[in-house]
Amino acid sequence: MDFSVPQERKLVTELPGPKSVALQARREASVSRGAGTLANIYMERGSGAILVDVDGNQLIDLGCGIGVTTIGHANADVAAAAAEQATKLTHTLFTVTPYENYVRVAEKLAEITPGDFEKRSVLVNSGAEAVENAVKIARKFTGRRVILSLDHAFHGRTNLTMAMTYRPWPERAGMGPFPGDLYSVPISYPFRDGLSGEEAAAKTIDYIRTHIGAEEVAAFFVEPIQGDGGIIIPADGYFRAIKTFCEENGILFVADEIQAGIARTGAWYSIEHHGVVPDIVTTAKGIAGGFPLAAVTGRAEVMDAVQPGGVGGTFGGNPVSTAAALATFEVIERENLIGEAQRVEKALWARIGDWADRFAVVGEVRGKGAMFGIELVKPGTREPNPEALKAVLKHATANGVIPLDAGSWDSVLRLLPSVVISEELIDDAASVIEEALAKLG
Repeated sequence: MDFSVPQERKLVTELPGPKSVALQARREASVSRGAGTLANIYMERGSGAILVDVDGNQLIDLGCGIGVTTIGHANADVAAAAAEQATKLTHTLFTVTPYENYVRVAEKLAEITPGDFEKRSVLVNSGAEAVENAVKIARKFTGRRVILSLDHAFHGRTNLTMAMTYRPWPERAGMGPFPGDLYSVPISYPFRDGLSGEEAAAKTIDYIRTHIGAEEVAAFFVEPIQGDGGIIIPADGYFRAIKTFCEENGILFVADEIQAGIARTGAWYSIEHHGVVPDIVTTAKGIAGGFPLAAVTGRAEVMDAVQPGGVGGTFGGNPVSTAAALATFEVIERENLIGEAQRVEKALWARIGDWADRFAVVGEVRGKGAMFGIELVKPGTREPNPEALKAVLKHATANGVIPLDAGSWDSVLRLLPSVVISEELIDDAASVIEEALAKLG
């Protein structure tokens, strides 16, 4: 794969540089404080796993806009497909006068989502919108109202999806009231509960039966690998037991694959690692190489339960975004980017897998594909260490590496690099992070 920017970290100014500082002043005078940022370093362009800021610094991107640019920044094929489409048709609204791109994306989603049954899709704009529509569809199909999500979940920032999101700060603080009939239930969190998948599932199921009532539940929403929650990967067997419980009780099992889906974890969808076939899948982030697009895909009988006009929206499945998605699918298959995600996983384990042994502040390293979390603790304990995370993020961003924060206690360093990142960049970024970890113990 060719890159328009050399794949190397290079600093020519302090970070943030003077042009970023000037832009930050303009931002503070015109942009809502609520739209906060991790690092006030303003980007101008990018290629592969490298971002270039307005001052000419080259930074290693370990965040991908929170998992969006999985195939790399400014992929030439995706950019060309979007540009060509923009000269032909930018909008008609699919539910007024449709177009082929939308249909082709739905056909591809039917092919790549788990399950060999007949499927249907609806395309929308964002992950939160996909989740919200999945809730509507599940309620319509089942005739039930209750929606379950897992502790530590993140499902979006709309009013309904905020109510499905676990932690109150910063997403939900002062934003209520929220809709009812939404419940958070215990998850399998191996680092903290020490339970097997079956034991954790039994705990979850008991909570549902004793606190909610299974007969009231329309759908159970799960992130097979929780992103914002701290790259929590439930123990083997957990989701198989939950899916069996759902089947026995007429509950739809919904895989929220907004962050982990589309090749990031070494499979098209992360639920595949758990050996479970969902009834509905939500897709977003990595689906269109950086263009806004999301989808709800599910069993045909479930998706078709909604009356015409019951789902959709003005910009959902936009012609340019769907052209970008089709090109993204082609790139993933042609370049074997699912295999590349597996390569990145091996490289990360080889490079950072011993951090819990080397640094007292690291409680656990965990991950799958190009999706890793480093849980930071107070040395000698499993107590979350948010101050350590702040220190690591500050050091990394000041030295040209952009990771992410995560976790309900703001104590997990999250790595979501592009699957095209080289071993050399992984090593360089890890060296920068290690400098911060060594200072913390």
